[in-house]
Amino acid sequence: MRVYHKAYVYLTCGSRLLVFSQPDEPHIGLQVPGGTLDPGESYLQGARREFHEETGLMPEWAFDHLADQDQIFHREDGSLHGLHRRRHFHARIATPPREDWEHYEMTPSSGGAPIRFRLFWLDLFGPTAHDAGAFFQGFHVPLDTLRARIGELAA
Repeated sequence: MRVYHKAYVYLTCGSRLLVFSQPDEPHIGLQVPGGTLDPGESYLQGARREFHEETGLMPEWAFDHLADQDQIFHREDGSLHGLHRRRHFHARIATPPREDWEHYEMTPSSGGAPIRFRLFWLDLFGPTAHDAGAFFQGFHVPLDTLRARIGELAA
């Protein structure tokens, strides 16, 4: 089985999490910015690069390790099939740069045309964030850890 090394960023502003959907593929659930590492790239370098590629924002804040996750991934088209070894990072900001926006990832790791993302903020303590089915391929798994961390930071 092929192993893909992935890095993702769970960016929070207070108790809100930056997520995105893919309007042109509405069956794909919510995701957080991140993706496949380039050859020779560290997880942290990959997280910063992928975050910029998928959001258009320059990540100038500290990233803390949040969680690691192994996710078996299978798409019907066979792209990126294998074990996705994910490292999740948490970053915090005081003020959101925008409430919602669209951005295109110009160089998707699976190849093909640019991918349109709709980025927005999701309440971590709201019903959607507690619905595992709202998220794509296990992106909900670190949310309990993130909610606990947010609660500790607020205390």
